[in-house]
Amino acid sequence: MPLIPVSDAADPRLADYVALRDVSLRRSLESERGLFIAEGEKVIRRAVAAGHRPRSFLLAERWLPGLADVLEAHPGVPVYVGTAALAEAVTGFHVHRGALASLHRAAPRTMADLLGLRRLVLAEDIVDHTNVGALIRNAAGLGWDGVLLAPRAADPLYRRAIKVSMGTVFSLPWARVDDWATAIPALRAAGFVVVALALTSDAVALDVFASRPRPEKLCLVVGTEGAGLSSCWLGQVDAVVRIPMSHGVDSLNVAAATAVACYALR
Repeated sequence: MPLIPVSDAADPRLADYVALRDVSLRRSLESERGLFIAEGEKVIRRAVAAGHRPRSFLLAERWLPGLADVLEAHPGVPVYVGTAALAEAVTGFHVHRGALASLHRAAPRTMADLLGLRRLVLAEDIVDHTNVGALIRNAAGLGWDGVLLAPRAADPLYRRAIKVSMGTVFSLPWARVDDWATAIPALRAAGFVVVALALTSDAVALDVFASRPRPEKLCLVVGTEGAGLSSCWLGQVDAVVRIPMSHGVDSLNVAAATAVACYALR
């Protein structure tokens, strides 16, 4: 494996890692070159194991022994070795784990790949990467089988989403829906009972709904951070449930609400 010492933050070979705080830059990079950035030994391992091919590594020297097997398995991939200060200067944030990798995106799963599963979470246009990462981690940790995302939902392979998910974006199946307008009818046609989490006048308390016999296939639908679910999707579901709240609080953060519902309906 080629170990390449680097000391200049302007080194053009480190272009993949430049200014990772700039979301517009990352979106451009991801769409043009099909890359994403993984941070930390555990996350890098999970990304590679999930079939994402490494393009390069940027590591502090102390991480070389711990990632030796991964590096040796990809002998032609350059390994840039520098200080933590260099990594921070290049990326624009504190790389507290001291290990980064630039990876090529593997072929994405399709909606059809997930329709044979039994428990799915379907997220409408959740645009915050932190919420998407947390939602996927919650679904995975609470025993659900996969996550479907509307076309405008945030990218699970954005660095922040990966980090918040603790790498579960690489272990839990997820995919974009084929078409926003027909996603829920397609799920119902595949045998899913589709349940929305929303604050509507006809919503059933979550604990009441959870006490009923469980359907063989269940999809939980959650909406955006601000407006919640669209009227289009709400009009297509089989049932609407709500989490009973107290002290004048009407709702929880979407990731937290999803965790509560996933636990109750697991």
